[in-house]
Amino acid sequence: MDLSGFIVQLLNGLAGASSLFLVAAGLSLIFGVTRIVNFAHGSFYMVGIYVAYSLVLVLENSLGFWPAIVLAAVAVGILGALIEIFLLRRIYHAPELFQLLATFAVALVLRDAVLWYWGPEELLGPRAPGLEGAIEILGRQFPTYDIFLIIIGPIVLALLWLLLTRTHWGTLVRAATQDRGMVSALGINQAWLFTAVFALGAFLAALGGALQLPREPANLEMDIHIIGAAFVIVVVGGMGSITGAYVAALLIAELKAVCVWLGVVDIFGFDISFTKLTLVVEFLVMAVVLIVRPWGLFGRPQAPGHSAGDGEEPLRPSSKLFKLGAAALVLALIAVPSFTVQAPYVTVLLIDLLVAVLFAVSLHFIMGPGGMHSFGHAAYFGLGAYAAALLVKTMGMPMELTLIAAPLIAGVGALVYGWFCVRLSGVYLAMLTLAVAQITWAIVYQWDDFTGGSNGLTGVWPSAWLSDKTSYYYLTLALVVGGALWLRRMLFSPFGYAMRAGRDSFLRADAIGINVKRIHWFGFVVAGIAAGLAGALFAFSKGSIAPETLHVNKSIDGLVMVLLGGMQTLVGPIVGAVSFTWLHDTVARNTDYWRAMLGGIILLLVLLFPQGIAGSLKLLFSAMGDKFKGRSSMKEVQP
Repeated sequence: MDLSGFIVQLLNGLAGASSLFLVAAGLSLIFGVTRIVNFAHGSFYMVGIYVAYSLVLVLENSLGFWPAIVLAAVAVGILGALIEIFLLRRIYHAPELFQLLATFAVALVLRDAVLWYWGPEELLGPRAPGLEGAIEILGRQFPTYDIFLIIIGPIVLALLWLLLTRTHWGTLVRAATQDRGMVSALGINQAWLFTAVFALGAFLAALGGALQLPREPANLEMDIHIIGAAFVIVVVGGMGSITGAYVAALLIAELKAVCVWLGVVDIFGFDISFTKLTLVVEFLVMAVVLIVRPWGLFGRPQAPGHSAGDGEEPLRPSSKLFKLGAAALVLALIAVPSFTVQAPYVTVLLIDLLVAVLFAVSLHFIMGPGGMHSFGHAAYFGLGAYAAALLVKTMGMPMELTLIAAPLIAGVGALVYGWFCVRLSGVYLAMLTLAVAQITWAIVYQWDDFTGGSNGLTGVWPSAWLSDKTSYYYLTLALVVGGALWLRRMLFSPFGYAMRAGRDSFLRADAIGINVKRIHWFGFVVAGIAAGLAGALFAFSKGSIAPETLHVNKSIDGLVMVLLGGMQTLVGPIVGAVSFTWLHDTVARNTDYWRAMLGGIILLLVLLFPQGIAGSLKLLFSAMGDKFKGRSSMKEVQP
């Protein structure tokens, strides 16, 4: 830990901050104007570096390296505009989180498109002409190209500032960021404004990726790696603030650089590896900022509205026909193993479907009736899974007791995390849940002596009387049905009514004496217990557990399930979980490009069912019923 190493690491941080800023600036513009949480933004970054690789090879001897980099970013900007025009423009009337589902599907399609065209191998581009060498700084060599990246960040920041503050278009963008309704009332064509902003955001993300070509090889994991950091920077800097995005990128990049420089430090006899903190330092920063200043460093607090609108239609008790149908479905599930003796994989798939149902229902519990958007629900699923595995392996606890203890441990995790999370709302709440989930994942991933680290834990098998998959299936069916009915009963209790009141109008609920924050906190605990039970069942069904069960990808899967089914109905998460899990399994087993096919199917469902599958079917049947009643009334009044 010498001074020269410290200076070089700080310079490395500055170089990395420029690329992070370019991606985050584009994401901040898109979210600020369109309110879309764009999961495909990382894909634009990835496509940018791949397109730059091909264009550099083709144009290196004609136009040259730098025009190829710019053309790559322009091409991806055009791609972003086309995606906005032909897809997102069609679903702006849908709930904002449902638009997130569409961008997730786009990310799946783009990833497999890159795999199909460029292949799975990493592709390393050529050195930037004129910047191939290095300069000496305090006796250490520092790449000249990184000096260029350090300079490019402030230049792009200045250009964006001029664009947004000195042009008519920039004035419209800033106005739309503050009040889209007023911009529309003034007669501004919002459609083309949204398209232009989306294209600019995609261009910036692709430029950030293209500029990484001389520094790192293009690979298929770049999208998921960059999108998390970009979300963090946008939230820390403040939604819609370009300056905030640059400062947040600098802060996080420099903190990572300092952690690398510190390495392993002896503190009071304990070896602390600061290098490992690089996996989670941005989420620690985001968690602290959201708790202290929820609107970000340069953001503005949102004024609370006096009314949340009309709210959603009240939940109604199930009809007798629905209860008969549900009972028939459970009886059919009980009978299924008798007809699939020759196809044991069907039983395994059914167990996965049931676990997914309980996970999705628990997430829907806080997202739909609770109105609390969570991007980190996998934390409770993973806590339940790891608690079950550790209790069995380290303490020798019987599986039967473990299935009681593990969900309670997950509930304790939700109790702690929820205390911080329920103090926020909207996208800030969602981002804090993402932060705590990623912090939990990082701890599990790196605690080798206790959790097994990246290798996870193996040998987590159920009791002898459940060793047969059919027996374990019946146990899973009973617990999942019981868990779903428990959550449903909670929603029709006074607690459930209070939770929905807080969702529809915080101010009105608070005025009549409901402690909304406490109600939401308790909702987190209930959902955490249910998700923990799903995690424990998952661990015993697979016989092992790995850190991927807590990763953001698992949380995204849960979001997709809930949104695909529809948040407006209690059946929605069940329909979404079954549809997504079955599609994922079927498509993945039949094609190498399963992500693109799955994404295409999700996009088709998004366009056909803008309220989710169950939600759209509910609206359809309601409209048909009203039409039938209208005809009956007409017949009654005829002479």
